[in-house]
Amino acid sequence: MGRQRRSRVHKAQRDVHRAARTRVRTRDLDLIQHNDLRPEEREKLENQPIDEEKPGLGQHYCVECAKYYETDVALKTHVKTKVHRRRLKELREPAYTIEESERAVGLGRDHGKDHMNAAINVKVGDKSGDVAQDSKMATETA
Repeated sequence: MGRQRRSRVHKAQRDVHRAARTRVRTRDLDLIQHNDLRPEEREKLENQPIDEEKPGLGQHYCVECAKYYETDVALKTHVKTKVHRRRLKELREPAYTIEESERAVGLGRDHGKDHMNAAINVKVGDKSGDVAQDSKMATETA
């Protein structure tokens, strides 16, 4: 017997996949570090008023993971899981700042902190004249 149906039965499901991809997205780590982990904000999030739109009426919230849970038992078991511990470990590291990200792509200034690369450029520049002139000009301006 041959095949009963066409091979591509999941055609035109792109919008369904996109909706599922954004449905499970949680808050970014930098937002949690800068906003939610402050003591006064954390207190507000842990003691929210009853809201019928949220799971568990908005009473069981994990601040670090930015998720609501149905019951207190579900929240307590979540705190013991590897997913929660991994999230805590990620939150211990400081978030990247805008200045750090700009420096990573080469847009920021080093404010004279990059002496090591300037010295390397001078040593490498001895072999070719153009690089030496460029590195000398860079060290003179710094």
